[in-house]
Amino acid sequence: MSLENQTYVKLNNGIEMPQFGMGVYMVPEGPETVNAVAEALRLGYRHIDTAHAYQNERSVGKAVAESGIPRDEIWITTKLWPSEYGRGKTAAAIDKMLERLGTDHIDLLLLHQQFGDYMGAWADMEDAVDAGKVRAIGLSNFESKRLEEVCETARIKPAALQVECHPYYQQHALKERVAQYGTVLESWYPLGHGDAALLAEPLFAELGAKYGKTPAQVILRWHIQEGNVIFPKSTSSAHIADNMDIFDFELTDAEMAQIALLDKGVRYFNMTLDEQEKNLGAWAPED
Repeated sequence: MSLENQTYVKLNNGIEMPQFGMGVYMVPEGPETVNAVAEALRLGYRHIDTAHAYQNERSVGKAVAESGIPRDEIWITTKLWPSEYGRGKTAAAIDKMLERLGTDHIDLLLLHQQFGDYMGAWADMEDAVDAGKVRAIGLSNFESKRLEEVCETARIKPAALQVECHPYYQQHALKERVAQYGTVLESWYPLGHGDAALLAEPLFAELGAKYGKTPAQVILRWHIQEGNVIFPKSTSSAHIADNMDIFDFELTDAEMAQIALLDKGVRYFNMTLDEQEKNLGAWAPED
């Protein structure tokens, strides 16, 4: 098992980003995050996705620093929370983020949610790119008309958009909306939140048998060929290794077409915008 065939996506600023990585959502700050990231990096992962709201940036930074791998070979994505949005306020939050991560730059910085003064935040993020503190900027969970508001107003167009995406919710319409900006799609819940029905789809069992892979590996491979950026989460060494074992086979065009027919428009995160906004305070991260 190796990431020697790791694929990359070219962002709209010309920078290449590893298409496959590991996420640390809901992994506790401390040894659990440090150990999981360290194991991933040891196995060959070079993209780690975190966020201030995850409250584990310090542990991600510690694992990266102790890995012995040159910093410029590891891609770190992280996200700002709406409580940090606003002209000047976001600039200060970025500096604190750099301190938590223990790094002099962030590879991809996203706005985590589509609430608050996101336009003021975006302007500060553009300044951070100009200053060399951030290499690329993008959005997370912007799927309303606020997506176009940012894209049309932005001096630096979003390089990436992170949203729910999996075979039951393939996001083709959203991809069309952002194509003109050169924005790539990143998937959270790449395995449909581990939904038993999705993983038990006969097609994935059939393809897994053909290629000697698990249904989860077939789904992750589908994402890669769809052009999606993915970072499945795990703290298990075995699962971390299994998740990356997807670069030694390729689905045919006919098989990709079969998977396309599984799109049901079903998503697992169904909270309305109003409900999300009401819960922002409860989810707000500490420094």
